[in-house]
Amino acid sequence: MEPSSEAALQFSSITDLMRHMGLQPPAHPLIGLVNYDQAKIDMGDADRWFVLDFYKISFKLTYKGSIRYGPGTYDFKEGGMAFLAAGQSVLKSSDPDDYEGYALYFHKELLDRHPLAQRIHQYGFFSYDVSEALFLSEKEKQTMLTLFHAISEELAHDIDQFSEEVLVSQIELLMNHSNRFYNRQFQTRKNLHHDLVTKMNSWLEEYFDQQTSLSGGLPSPQDIAMHLNVSQRYLSDMLKAITGKTTQQHIHLSLIEKAKMLLSQTSLTTAEIAYRLGFEHPQSFNKLFRQRTNISPILFRREVK
Repeated sequence: MEPSSEAALQFSSITDLMRHMGLQPPAHPLIGLVNYDQAKIDMGDADRWFVLDFYKISFKLTYKGSIRYGPGTYDFKEGGMAFLAAGQSVLKSSDPDDYEGYALYFHKELLDRHPLAQRIHQYGFFSYDVSEALFLSEKEKQTMLTLFHAISEELAHDIDQFSEEVLVSQIELLMNHSNRFYNRQFQTRKNLHHDLVTKMNSWLEEYFDQQTSLSGGLPSPQDIAMHLNVSQRYLSDMLKAITGKTTQQHIHLSLIEKAKMLLSQTSLTTAEIAYRLGFEHPQSFNKLFRQRTNISPILFRREVK
C-alpha cells in the first residue's frame, strides 16, 4: 500500500503517541519504552506519516521487513538500530510483522539538567539517513539487549529522586555503545567506504578541472554528500574514521593539488587562479594555500620554476 497522502500527524508528547497507538501511557512523561513482543499496536492510521517532537531509537533483533524513516526505507534483515531526532518523520507501517524489538522515546527536556543535553549533538547518527542505519553483530545485539532490559527495569520502578539520573546515564551508555559500533561499521565496511572516498575525490577533481568553481564557487560538504547520496553528517563521521580528515579538509586538499598544478604548469596570475578555483578574494586563496603548504603561492611557483 502506498503511504497516505494525508497530512502528517504530529505528536508533542510521548503520552499522546502511546495513547494513539493503543498503548498504556509511560510511567515517566519524558521517556517511554515499547517492547513490541509485549505490545499490541493499534493499526489505525497505518501508512501515515508521524512527526515526533522527541527522540526515537529503534532496535530490531530479527526483523525481516523494512521500515521507513524520512524519504527512504531501511532493511533490517540482519537486525540493527536506527535513530530519529526530534522533528523528523517516520511512517507507521501497515504490516503487523514490522513491529519487533524495541522503540525508545525520550524528550530533550529529560536531559536538560545533565551534561548530555549539551553533548547530544555530538552523536551524529541522529542526523544520518535511513540507509545509514547501524548494523549489529550478534555480540553487539546482546550488548544492546542488556541495555534495553536495564532501561525497562528502571522504568518499572517507582519514580524517585534518582530515576532521572539513572535513566539519563543509561541512555548515554546506549549512545556511547552506538558510537563504538558505528566506528566498527566504518572499519569493517572499508571497501564500501573507500569507494565513497574514491568517488568523492574524483568528483572534486572533475569539479575543479571543469572550472565549475568559476560560477559555482567552492564546493561545500553538502554538495559532496548530495552527489554521493549520503547524509552530510554520515560522510563527515565516515571520513574521520577512515582517513582522519573532515570533508572540508578533503575539499582543501583537492583544491591545493589543483592550485599547485596551475601554479607550476600555467602562466595564470595567483589572482586568476584564485578566481578560477572559486574564491571571491585572492587573499583568501593565498591564506589557505599558505596554511596548507607553509609557503605562499608565489614562492611555490618560484621554487617549482
